[in-house]
Amino acid sequence: MSDDWPVSPPAQQGLDPELICATGPGLGNRTEAAPHGVVVVRHGALVYEQYFTSEDRYGYVVPYNANTLHDIASITKGVVALLVGIAFDRGWLSDLDAPIVSFFPEYADLRTPEKDRITLHHLLAMTSGLDWPERAISIDNWANIVRQGRSASDPYLFVLARPVETTPGTAWNYNSGGVWLLGLILRKVSGQPIEEFAKEALLEPLGIQDEVWDRFPNGDAATSGGLRLRPRDLAKLGQPVLDGGVWHGRQIVSAGWIKQMIAPQSPSGWSFSFARSYGYLWWQGQSLIGDHDIEWVGALGRGGQRLYVVPTLNLVVAVTAGLYIANGGSPAAESFGGDTALNSFVLRAALGH
Repeated sequence: MSDDWPVSPPAQQGLDPELICATGPGLGNRTEAAPHGVVVVRHGALVYEQYFTSEDRYGYVVPYNANTLHDIASITKGVVALLVGIAFDRGWLSDLDAPIVSFFPEYADLRTPEKDRITLHHLLAMTSGLDWPERAISIDNWANIVRQGRSASDPYLFVLARPVETTPGTAWNYNSGGVWLLGLILRKVSGQPIEEFAKEALLEPLGIQDEVWDRFPNGDAATSGGLRLRPRDLAKLGQPVLDGGVWHGRQIVSAGWIKQMIAPQSPSGWSFSFARSYGYLWWQGQSLIGDHDIEWVGALGRGGQRLYVVPTLNLVVAVTAGLYIANGGSPAAESFGGDTALNSFVLRAALGH
């Protein structure tokens, strides 16, 4: 199987070899980071990777390697954002301000004047205003709203039945259920299950041949989390984000969509403890390395799954981990492994110090 990654010594891509090769040992010495794997790509070439024997989410010690299909958790949402862009490119979607109720005539009895104001833009930016207290209770608790929705016979009805608590577009609230609705919309406009659309339009063009989707009880692929990919393939999702939608000379997603997707879309004045802002299911962050303020965009997933794209340094960094924080751990706490790899080693190697 071809990985479709050219391989290069780090020095040939302008990385300090000593610093970049310290990434694996550095992460390995931080057991609190629970690292599973790290892949570094610069200028489109695979320059470094390392895998670890570490605990999985259930506490079992597992030897991870380049062929391990790893749960990328909510990075799956970033995949959905790319697929929405492709749907726009193909003319299947045409208006970000389209009310989502227009896609769901079968749920017309759930409509309210407030819900009629929710648009595609709101679902992508997580500003729908729906009452969705996802982070109020740990995902490990059966009372968590995501666990309730995922176990429902109709997860889409479960989301659409929620009341609107704030005016759409005025407040940001992490909402995995909204991404389930985007998955259903993509199924409707593409005329095929989302996993088939994803394979044809995104994964196969990127040379990704092995993937497993988590599923709802109704059999549909779950779109807010649970996609499993090899770490090298996870990094492939970042390269077209870095290169304006292009992979190996082929335009996979339009450059215009990439620009919108990674631009700040959160309401004015909204702030986050671990990132600058939120786009369309992708985060915008920054790292301060010495006197360098380096901006990145990323897709982040529970347990420490991280995909960083650093445009100014032409870097893609994928980190997989088992840093599942019980009892409502914050994304900032679960970023420890990814932050360590990115800030303590990879960025310093790129900057030469």
